[in-house]
Amino acid sequence: MDLLSTGVIGLVELAEVLVLYRTVDALGGLDLHQILLVFGLADFAFSLASVVVGHVDELPKFIRSGTLDVFFLRPQPVLLQVVTSELSLRRLSRALVGLAAFCVGLVTADVPATARTAVLLTLALVSATAISAAQYVTAGGLQFFLVNGHEMTNAFVYGGRYAATQPAAVWSAPVRAVFGYVFPMAFCGYLPVLAVLGLPGPPGLPAWLAWCTPVAALWAWCAAMLCWRWGTRSYQGAGG
Repeated sequence: MDLLSTGVIGLVELAEVLVLYRTVDALGGLDLHQILLVFGLADFAFSLASVVVGHVDELPKFIRSGTLDVFFLRPQPVLLQVVTSELSLRRLSRALVGLAAFCVGLVTADVPATARTAVLLTLALVSATAISAAQYVTAGGLQFFLVNGHEMTNAFVYGGRYAATQPAAVWSAPVRAVFGYVFPMAFCGYLPVLAVLGLPGPPGLPAWLAWCTPVAALWAWCAAMLCWRWGTRSYQGAGG
């Protein structure tokens, strides 16, 4: 049932894109076929990250139950124990939705069949998955300081996913700076697709930045690990 429900959520989000493009021919300079590439790449990467590290969002439950205290007593890294405590296979159906959208966009958007395209898309998928995983870890680090803050961190993670599936050209300059550089969600789908299709980027986000997706992923993980380290060092135990 969980497998089905996550797949339905992915389909609903894809349907939002399809409904929007019934009223416009292009948004942010991208037509429907091109935005399917953006949506598919970003959503597939997010879903893969969710399968691997999505269990970090259960951290508040571990804190309340005192399970996290047991993790601290073991010699393995706490983050590794949290991530491997359960594999979220129920999220795989959502990954299939993103993969299907990406494949349709790949076939219909006149993507050049070149080695450059293959390298760039592979680089983008790996880096986008890493960026999305870093969002989960950052949110997990914040849970150490928030009381019943599960909803707030969910908004942070899933808001980032939503931003990653949108064309950054429609954002205002401040929003573009936040989701382009502070939280580099534009690197998860939008910039790689621009580079593959040979399209120009909006002011402040040139398409050639797509080749810097590994740098964006490194930045996201540095921030995530600092946040996680700060949180674990501040943790005083459940008190049970």
